[in-house]
Amino acid sequence: MADRHLRIAITGSRGIPNQYGGFEQCAERLSVLLSARGHMVSVYNPHDHPYSSDTYQGVRIIKRYHPEKKIGTAANFLYDYLCMRHALRSGCDILLVLGYTTASIFNPILRRRGAVMVTNMDGLEWKRDKWSKPVKALIRSLEALGAQYGGHLISDHPEIRRYLLDTYGRDSTCIAYGADPAHRTEAAHLDAYGLQSGAFDLIIARLERENHIEMILDGVVSANSNTPTLVVGKHHTAYGDYLKEKYSAYSKIQFAGGIYSPAVLDSLRACSRYYFHGHSVGGTNPSLLEAMAAGAFIVAHDNAFNRGVLGDEALYFSTSTAIHELLENPLASNGNRQAWIEIQQEKIRREYTWEHIAAKYERLFLSLSGNRNQ
Repeated sequence: MADRHLRIAITGSRGIPNQYGGFEQCAERLSVLLSARGHMVSVYNPHDHPYSSDTYQGVRIIKRYHPEKKIGTAANFLYDYLCMRHALRSGCDILLVLGYTTASIFNPILRRRGAVMVTNMDGLEWKRDKWSKPVKALIRSLEALGAQYGGHLISDHPEIRRYLLDTYGRDSTCIAYGADPAHRTEAAHLDAYGLQSGAFDLIIARLERENHIEMILDGVVSANSNTPTLVVGKHHTAYGDYLKEKYSAYSKIQFAGGIYSPAVLDSLRACSRYYFHGHSVGGTNPSLLEAMAAGAFIVAHDNAFNRGVLGDEALYFSTSTAIHELLENPLASNGNRQAWIEIQQEKIRREYTWEHIAAKYERLFLSLSGNRNQ
């Protein structure tokens, strides 16, 4: 328990319990652990979040209007503004903003009333292929505002810290995301998908171009192998429809849609032959940490973010040909399999548990709050 108890507000996510992605998982695990350490923690949820209680495992839930279903992406600006304004008017000591994209334009004009603002800058959002050139330019402008007016900055990877320093002259505190210990592997979880342990490959990702799903699947279909590949992620999108149409003739590719049970996901990760991780524009990716914790044998897109987390104990690809060659000769990759899996799991226990990450956030918050009061 901390000597001083802080009032901490967390905005910028789609709410807890997590039903969406990495920021939501961060908000959930961080808020619960900080609350258990004696701090008064509030998390802001959209008004239509399905969780109806006003508390969650000791965390106060505050709902604010989020008209995304009526006006689309623009609703995020209104929602973030309403959350941040309420948090600052309520007298928090620390306002943690997850992401800069919509909140950055409000940071200079909102009265902080003594609160310390901390912004987790996330990854390089403007590099995502789903955005048009004008939208990319807008997002990069918002990134610059976030770097300038975001208060104390958090980077989730050393490469993000280096980027912020080189681009904007702003240093940041490097704190990664975390991962929970994996659930016990249960082969029964594979039955629903007609899979057998060690006899399928796995992709878990949002179906977006920068996650290199098409590159991976091009390698899969060209290989002389009937081993199934399960693709987990919401696919009722324009890009999801494109992928399903392109690979509809290949029965070995199965689109499972979104799966949100941690126990099922961990069983799939642990039992897969290869876990393909194609993410390329973020920092420390939460789904990669979860795969490491579960004991997956990881084949990752070759970039500085993934190498910074995985090191030399993984396989890497940068073309569909590399995937093709791996699947054509899988036995050649298995020599270090178990040793690499154990190294990645030990890395999670040593560096990336949520308890470890929450302790880093707490030390930072106490330090910032103490400096404010001096």
